[in-house]
Amino acid sequence: MANKTALLSLFLFITLNLFSQSSQEFEKEEITKILNQYINDDAPGLAVGIVKNGEIIYEHYLGYANLEHKIKVDEHTRSNIASTAKQFTALMILQLSLEEKLTLEDDIREYLPSLYPEVKEEIKIRHLINHTSGIRDYVFILEMMNKPYWRQVGMDNDDVIELLEKQKELAFQPGSNYSYSNSGYTILTQIIEEVTEEKFNSYSKKFFEKLGMNETSFVKRYMGVIPNRADSYSDWGNGLWLSTPAVTKFNGDGFLYTTLKDQLKFEQAVQNAYQNNNNLLIKSQQPIPNSEIEAYGFGLELDGRLGRVAQYHSGSTFGYHSHTTRFPEENLSVFVMSNNGKIWSGDIADDVATALLPDREQKDLYNSRMKNDIGDVSKSQIQGQYRSPDGFMIRVVEEEGKIIWKDANDSPYEVIEEGNNLYSVAYNSNIKIRFYKDELVRFYDLGRTIVYKKEAYLPASFADIEGYVGMYHSEELGMSFELKLSKENKLKISFSNRTREREVIVLNRNELLASNFVMKVHMDQFDRVRDILVTLNYRARNNRFKKETNLQFQPKIETDNGSIQVTTIGSVNGDASDILLTKNYTNGNEIWFKQFGGTSYDKASSILATDDGYLIIGSTSSYGNGNYDMFVIKTDKEGNKQWQNSYGGFYNEYGYSAEETKDGYMIKGTKQNCTSNSDVFNRECITNVWFVSIDKNGKEISNELLEEIDRTKS
Repeated sequence: MANKTALLSLFLFITLNLFSQSSQEFEKEEITKILNQYINDDAPGLAVGIVKNGEIIYEHYLGYANLEHKIKVDEHTRSNIASTAKQFTALMILQLSLEEKLTLEDDIREYLPSLYPEVKEEIKIRHLINHTSGIRDYVFILEMMNKPYWRQVGMDNDDVIELLEKQKELAFQPGSNYSYSNSGYTILTQIIEEVTEEKFNSYSKKFFEKLGMNETSFVKRYMGVIPNRADSYSDWGNGLWLSTPAVTKFNGDGFLYTTLKDQLKFEQAVQNAYQNNNNLLIKSQQPIPNSEIEAYGFGLELDGRLGRVAQYHSGSTFGYHSHTTRFPEENLSVFVMSNNGKIWSGDIADDVATALLPDREQKDLYNSRMKNDIGDVSKSQIQGQYRSPDGFMIRVVEEEGKIIWKDANDSPYEVIEEGNNLYSVAYNSNIKIRFYKDELVRFYDLGRTIVYKKEAYLPASFADIEGYVGMYHSEELGMSFELKLSKENKLKISFSNRTREREVIVLNRNELLASNFVMKVHMDQFDRVRDILVTLNYRARNNRFKKETNLQFQPKIETDNGSIQVTTIGSVNGDASDILLTKNYTNGNEIWFKQFGGTSYDKASSILATDDGYLIIGSTSSYGNGNYDMFVIKTDKEGNKQWQNSYGGFYNEYGYSAEETKDGYMIKGTKQNCTSNSDVFNRECITNVWFVSIDKNGKEISNELLEEIDRTKS
């Protein structure tokens, strides 16, 4: 009986083992079929590997590493995995922190004091690792400058640091937002050099050797020979392969040349980290301690993939691309790399993983608000402008009976109604949207939500549009642009480093859109345009361009049949000036004029239209209490004076602009105070922004001193 039991156990073991082998062979065949759908043997190459339960279960190579010499991709082929390399740079930093040679809380200026010396907030190392530093991506800084990185022959990390040293401001306060930035990883390589006192290439090479990755290294010279390197290729739609050689030498953020064999060794090490008690690799797969976000960690996306817990990352540069995904619950890793620009590693990795992952009941992880809070607005009320948590404006509009979502870069897509005020995004039905009275919420299938706040639409008047006109310059970027009005009163923009003039869409009073350039208008306390923050792609946000021309106040108001305008006119002898109010036809010819002023100097700054007339704002030395006083004149629609008043003390007060309030008007200007009335040669004078509230008849209600804007010593 014992022999029969033993024989039965052996039979079952052999049967199950054969079944397991047969199942694995079937899976391999299915995966190979998937890969063959993407490329054939005559195309640029593809390498795919799979690790399961710490063992390599699949390794496959297709296509050519070099088309010219017909060199096939094989286990020794080295390809550029681009940004998938970020996990290794982050791993080096993590190791240095575990060795207590640095901490992730260190301010980067402890190592690189030349960067952002005027920024007061701490820029921590961990901010660089998970893209929350506010440091703009050099790739898109160069795009702003119309110097795309792929044209910068020989450009390297030192050049990137030199570019960043010219940046005075951050795009946002560190830790307050997420914005993917290659610059952060370039800086990390410099920090590694400072801490280790070694060149990054040398240190990283030894680091990879300790991991057993002997055929892996960052590019050392852009013209340097890399053994068994795959060339990159792209097809621009005409069926012809073009070689796209890399002419730069960046490290840390990408440009890591490696083999599939080496990457699979690393995937094995990650999967076996717990049983080998490898603390470095265990921590590398987790969120960064103390981080404000958990969706990105040590060079890895952590927000899940294919509806499952996953760590993953993609990379792409020239025709090279790669993707790694780790599913820790299934103990499964998929790695893909290619030199074929016509396909995408992320899609291939997803297809392969889907074929291998066990079927399971799809968990409904949507935030409970999506089910329990239907919302309270009708379809006609959902249109409008909404603000994202990181400050970007989107528009929801109806076009040809469809609800369209428009990002600020004007890339539209349809939002499809599903019923009960629930909508889905056309390109991904798993993304749901509900509209509420003051906001909309995007719901993602893994539980993430994004709340967009609805904003009141603030239309730009023609006076506002005229105020945008002028020259703007960025010292950090070394470039300028000009805003001007066409004969048809359309706003146009021309950049100093681009030939094509672009039309500007006025989204609202404070935001403009020119092609892919999103522009936020910043006005000073007197309603003049001070500067414009320009964003090209969210990775290069809020580049400041200061206004250099047309810094005048608003002296003109457009009317139905012409304009109303105020100017200052001098006396014949030059010993006085008056304020001139004119009404003009569209062609500029005068309809009527009115003149205001006393025996001394009276000056006009701007004019405000009211329901029953006009408010002229300026300054006077003919009336008031001191040298110059703030001066306001109220007229009716025909320019007849209804009242005038001055506001101020002994020193100089100037009026520049005004706005209507519930009780009357707010007059905006400046107020001067000095340490002495008589000793004009040794006194100190301070000028502050000064707001004066008046009623509709010009009587002062209150006044307020705001920030200091000038300090002089006589």
